[in-house]
Amino acid sequence: MKKLKIADGIHMLTMNVEDILFEGIWEIASGVTLNSYIVQGEKTAIIDGVIGWDGIPETLYRNLEEIGVDPKTIDYLIVNHMEPDHSGWISNFRKIKDDFTIICTDKAAKMVASFYGEDKIRVVKEGDTLDLGNGKVLSFHPVPNVHWPDTMYTYESGTKTLFSCDMFGAFGRMEVHCFDDELTPEEVDFFEAEGIRYYSNVMATFTPMVKKAIEKAKTLDIKVIAPGHGPVYRTNPQKIIDDYTRYTRYAEGAGKDEITILWGSMYGMTAKAVDFVEGILRREGVKYSKLEMPLESESEMVATVFKSAGIIIAAPTYEYKLFPPVAEALNEVGRKKITGKQAFRFGSYGWSGGAEKELSEIVERNKMNWSFIESVEFEGCPTTEDLNKVETGVLELINKMKDKVVE
Repeated sequence: MKKLKIADGIHMLTMNVEDILFEGIWEIASGVTLNSYIVQGEKTAIIDGVIGWDGIPETLYRNLEEIGVDPKTIDYLIVNHMEPDHSGWISNFRKIKDDFTIICTDKAAKMVASFYGEDKIRVVKEGDTLDLGNGKVLSFHPVPNVHWPDTMYTYESGTKTLFSCDMFGAFGRMEVHCFDDELTPEEVDFFEAEGIRYYSNVMATFTPMVKKAIEKAKTLDIKVIAPGHGPVYRTNPQKIIDDYTRYTRYAEGAGKDEITILWGSMYGMTAKAVDFVEGILRREGVKYSKLEMPLESESEMVATVFKSAGIIIAAPTYEYKLFPPVAEALNEVGRKKITGKQAFRFGSYGWSGGAEKELSEIVERNKMNWSFIESVEFEGCPTTEDLNKVETGVLELINKMKDKVVE
């Protein structure tokens, strides 16, 4: 766990966590940071406290003491968000100190009570404040459904620091550098990729509410954005606001100037057409990612589809329906409400078709509103004529996606 000074009277404790499934679902191959913040005036508040995933609160307490904070002097626990990666240490803390107050929204209060049996709770609403003394004044600003209904911002007016919880966060462990003005170009690219993975895996379903949260952030005079996961933005907080604005557009059909090939093949017939398409994309100078299902992780699949302006679905008919691993992938993309993508599908069939019908059902059921080039289906191995039709579809997709590119 690292201890870093954000401003006078404000410190961050941050630790890397690896080898977990985030939310019990999402593979995070590059880990994730858990960030906690201490605000000291005459009184002391801890925002989104964290301990090790080993469940040992002494890790936190030792680090608090190293920055001059006796855990027994903490007056307030501010729960921006009740998800246990931010709140799971509350019951342990109650064992060493009994006279602190939990600050949270009304929706969080119900969960704090049901998860941890707590009743010493102060419910706050938009604009409520907490004066800690010595110029440290916190205000509270609910941003519901980002990505739980209880989430709020905490804002410290003296230093103009926004403690944004999961909003403006990213996956990815932080090694040496934790501030935006310290990141190397390689680290900037790393957190761009991990930010996209984080948003697509965790936030995409709630994009309309994220857009409202972005607008609420713009009403505050912000010099520092301190999220619950990922780097702190102390020099250019506008960058992460702009990034999140771009991510909301990816969720609604925009994307980088690249194509994702989401594919599967039983006996190699559809795979032959995929190989052919790769040659076209290389010839046309189009960047692409090739995801064979079910071999790719769900986390990687969602993130890659999310960020791409164009999607190629290459999958055969299987038992009168779409090849199941690809169908399951598309259902997950639909559940994440990734809408408005430009897409093209091709695939083989044997004794009968049926994949196209299920594809339409998936898109309609999930209200994905994807715009499809006319599909190409071929019996058995693709002929030269079939491949010519596939090439026509790919070139049309490349042309149509140009209006959707947002880098």
